[in-house]
Amino acid sequence: MNFESYPPPFRQPPQNSYSENYTTSHTSTALQDSDFIPTIDLQCLNQLDNKLEDACKNWGLFRLVNHGVPPTLLSQLQDHAKKLFSLSFESKQALFTSPLSYFWGTPALSPSGTALLKRSQDINWVEGLNVPLGQLSQIQPQDFTLASFRVLLEEYRKHLARVARALFDSMLKNLNLDTIESKSNLSESNGSLRVYRYPYYSNADSAWGMDVHTDSSVLSILNQDEVGGLEVLKDDQWFTVKPIPNTLIVNLGDMMQAISDDEYKSVKHRVKVNKYKERLSICYFVFPEEGSVIRSLKYKPFTYSDFQAQVQQDIKTLGHKVGLDRFKLITND
Repeated sequence: MNFESYPPPFRQPPQNSYSENYTTSHTSTALQDSDFIPTIDLQCLNQLDNKLEDACKNWGLFRLVNHGVPPTLLSQLQDHAKKLFSLSFESKQALFTSPLSYFWGTPALSPSGTALLKRSQDINWVEGLNVPLGQLSQIQPQDFTLASFRVLLEEYRKHLARVARALFDSMLKNLNLDTIESKSNLSESNGSLRVYRYPYYSNADSAWGMDVHTDSSVLSILNQDEVGGLEVLKDDQWFTVKPIPNTLIVNLGDMMQAISDDEYKSVKHRVKVNKYKERLSICYFVFPEEGSVIRSLKYKPFTYSDFQAQVQQDIKTLGHKVGLDRFKLITND
């Protein structure tokens, strides 16, 4: 293992062990079998409206099959990502420059692209690369692997934009929302992509690859490798999301919950660290168009920019994301 590729804090166990309260609060719930995760066939959306609706209401997450993304493209993206992350930490810092952003230690990307941490034990065992897909043409890398990766991402963006639009339109139909009026609530062509690497850690029970959170997106579409670790919360129980080749994992984010008036759920999820193997995942996030106003019976009108600014402010001042609760309408019920 080339430990020089890891950010310095990941090259050895942390100096201070995790507090008892922190560890207990994240490991107290027993995990359940992953066979219950719903599966949706993209080619049969019109025939499976009830199944998709049930998944969105009850889980906020599902496994997607027959998505039309070539298996070779999925595997090539994984291979190129592994090569890029195997570079030395210093090389990655120099290579991943604007519009790319390199980060580590936190799932929430700060304006400077560095970890926002209140305490050393809050660090997440993860490093990542953020790629704004609408700015791919601005990436002019000298490194051959990164140049090849950009070409693959151009193709991947087209496939994921198609998948996201098909799913979103089907969800709007199930919610009886006007597709034309709601079109600006999804800007599939300008999504972002994050590549995550989770280093293995022998003391895995005392660290998280990514702590419990919800995504801020409309939809998030995950391509994960063969190393498990993703867990989803349902009915106060944690379910593992088993890696299955040539399938994608789709989870709903905060924007979709607001659009649906809380009919659909922005699912809480987390990532466990593996004791023996690194884990790599590639996630596509799709958001509303810039300036598009989310109008809901449950929330004050807001744009995604309003939402993200509030999230960054809360992370800066509180050390964690508050999310949709900041925008909830106060009722007398």
